[in-house]
Amino acid sequence: MTRVVTLLLFLATGAAAEIDLIGEPLQGGLVRGHAPPGTTVMADGDELMVSADGQFLVGFGRDAEGPVQLEATLPDGRTWQQTLVPASREFDIQRIDGLPSEQVTPRPEVLKRIRDEASQARRARQNRADRTDWKDGFIWPASGPITGVYGSQRILNGQPRAPHWGLDIAAPTGTPVQAPAAGIITLTHPDMYFSGGTIFLDHGHGLISAFLHLSEILVEPGQRVAQGEMIGLIGATGRATGPHLDWRISLGDIRIDPALLLPDAPQ
Repeated sequence: MTRVVTLLLFLATGAAAEIDLIGEPLQGGLVRGHAPPGTTVMADGDELMVSADGQFLVGFGRDAEGPVQLEATLPDGRTWQQTLVPASREFDIQRIDGLPSEQVTPRPEVLKRIRDEASQARRARQNRADRTDWKDGFIWPASGPITGVYGSQRILNGQPRAPHWGLDIAAPTGTPVQAPAAGIITLTHPDMYFSGGTIFLDHGHGLISAFLHLSEILVEPGQRVAQGEMIGLIGATGRATGPHLDWRISLGDIRIDPALLLPDAPQ
């Protein structure tokens, strides 16, 4: 459940200016902030993007442990500070056997392709558009059983791999995928080595959704989509053992747990 924390900065005059933080600081979590327009906000010395109406985001990675120091300077020069300490979580271990050996340990001749595709994804995640499509919240991009969760470590054919960064929703091939929030399509690829049919959707401020293993892509780069608009069809392309949607969210280089942004699962 989302918690609203209201932090008050009491000024020398006795008046109070509010900075609101919405969301739990925890591993994989995303905290939304709102400050008076014109406020500058820093997180551990790095300046955050703040919208014209004072909206900003603070993300926490899967393994975040240390505190994050927020510092804000209001338009009149007065300052505010708050320390956020992310709560720890426990993550699952998943074992997946029976994958083709070349998908667990890629052949040398495909490594260049993998590096090129990873570079495309990194460039797409570097976008910092001054939009706040995320502020209206998120809906489920598809319906179906949850077969994979954020932060779980996968052991493929007995070999440990990096944590899983997405939320896996199983559904038959051809099941529609809808935009969980509005935004701009920044990347489409029909067949990446690992993720197959792939879409990146930029929600603004560096908050980007990725949709993997699609059987069909229904949008183009540069296209604006509304929340709930169909963008693709579920498939089993790339490295997948069956048809499902792998939905991931990142804030810059920080991987966010999509499940934490959603209402209860649809019936």
